[in-house]
Amino acid sequence: MTVVWVAGLTLIVIFASLFAGILLDKILNSKPLFTILLIIASIPVTIFLTFRIVKAASRRIQSKPVANHEKLEEVSHRAEES
Repeated sequence: MTVVWVAGLTLIVIFASLFAGILLDKILNSKPLFTILLIIASIPVTIFLTFRIVKAASRRIQSKPVANHEKLEEVSHRAEES
């Protein structure tokens, strides 16, 4: 699921910067300047957002086994008491 988030977010950021650049170039009559600048500026933004999504996903993945491990210990303690 994380891959889908990263891919979708990357596409959204790149297309938003592309269309914003085209719009600004059309308004300011500066053909490829803003389009190129915004596409280049979208690269670090995409990398940062990817890092944040992966970091949050890995935190969620790491916290789940701990909860499952505690449940297994509880079940094993019950079995020992029986």
